Amino acid sequence: MNEYNTIEKMKQMRMGAMAELYHKRLTENLYKEFSADELLTFLVDSEWEQRQNRTIDNLIRQAGFKQASAATDIDYHATRNLDRSVFERLLGLGFIRNRENIIVTGATGCGKSHLCQSLGVKACQFGYKTLYYNTSRFFDTVRLAKLEGTYHKLLKKLEKTPVLILDDFGLAPMDIQARHALMDVMEDRYGKSSTIIASQIPVAQWHATIGDNSIADAVLDRVVYSSHRITLEGESMRKKKKLDI
Repeated sequence: MNEYNTIEKMKQMRMGAMAELYHKRLTENLYKEFSADELLTFLVDSEWEQRQNRTIDNLIRQAGFKQASAATDIDYHATRNLDRSVFERLLGLGFIRNRENIIVTGATGCGKSHLCQSLGVKACQFGYKTLYYNTSRFFDTVRLAKLEGTYHKLLKKLEKTPVLILDDFGLAPMDIQARHALMDVMEDRYGKSSTIIASQIPVAQWHATIGDNSIADAVLDRVVYSSHRITLEGESMRKKKKLDI
């Protein structure tokens, strides 16, 4: 048996982790204490783990996060009305399995984006495709898709995405095209997937923010009433960090 031919075959089959470890076994005299079954299990487990990590990395990259926030970096000690037990339950991702939404509101700088993106990263780590948009840029994407004739393709993509994050919702005025796009997206996703929305504007004012009574009623009916709500309080986390420095 030519072991180096085996390594080349592993590489051609894109079994990079297995090839690397098997090469180390041959050249560095490693893993000699393993039986044949133990060695095979070790090589397969290592290849599987590398592929899982690669999949997670790709999901995080494709999500388009502003920052890949880690749940371990969440500050539960700051006085901002964040219940640790509640948020850690959300990090368990049951809301995705139940096709529920999450709304995070609060003043600028209080950590809304960080919380939303930490949920998105956790979703990617468990294999759920996630898309993150600043809401204003999301509507720019919609306008461009309509100009290019790819709007329905975009809607299908969003419909099939388990987690959609819209950050800074309501900061920019919505025109009629944005309102209809918001309605289309929420209609397609209703009962099928989860949407996470972060906004400085209290939910009670979203009706006026959307601007059209019938569309606002339809959107709020599909988003708000099936949502977990987090209302953050307190001073800006950015300001606090500067003072700590």
